[in-house]
Amino acid sequence: MSIQENLLQIKSQLPNHVTLVAVSKTKPVSDLMEAYEAGQRIFGENKIQEMTEKWQQMPKDIEWHMIGHVQSNKVKYMVEYVKLIHGVDSLKLLKEINRHAIRWRKNINCLLQIHIAEEETKFGLDENELADLLNSEEFKEMNNIKVIGLMGMATFTDNQQQIKREFDFLKSIFDKYKQLETSNLKLETLSMGMSGDYQLAIECGSTMVRIGSSIFGGRK
Repeated sequence: MSIQENLLQIKSQLPNHVTLVAVSKTKPVSDLMEAYEAGQRIFGENKIQEMTEKWQQMPKDIEWHMIGHVQSNKVKYMVEYVKLIHGVDSLKLLKEINRHAIRWRKNINCLLQIHIAEEETKFGLDENELADLLNSEEFKEMNNIKVIGLMGMATFTDNQQQIKREFDFLKSIFDKYKQLETSNLKLETLSMGMSGDYQLAIECGSTMVRIGSSIFGGRK
């Protein structure tokens, strides 16, 4: 099936409240344009340099999401255009985003990444670190960022029960902090689920899914 057919099939299965991020990392602009022509406007990249090159070449009504691990020293390259930064996993990184956002006189939306997988390689905050961050004076003083939700990545396994446990755990944290609302915090987005597990993620309460290979095919 073509990129367009894949995309339309996936969109037909998604509930209205779920946002689709087309994960386009490593894919050429021609592939992204095929998805664009089919109506897709939200693309997720995991390398800032690659995302910036695509932003420069492509239509300006696209929402660019940074979905990979962000190094603090690279933040400055995407502040001008990025719509949502998914994997924010430290106060240090938030401070850097806020600092550059001030310079651009912008507000930047962020998701805090929660560590839910059993693998040590996955980044993210644990529940205590999340509480410490949200309650810190430094966070409360950041006026140019807005934390609009949480994200997490399940363990890479075929064990559906384990994946469901991890998604349910993230949803429980999301629900716990959803009542907290300040000038820079309002949790509305729960980003979990990728090509292999997005249907289960939606059943567990996800409102944003990141799908790559099911749209564009496997990465070479």
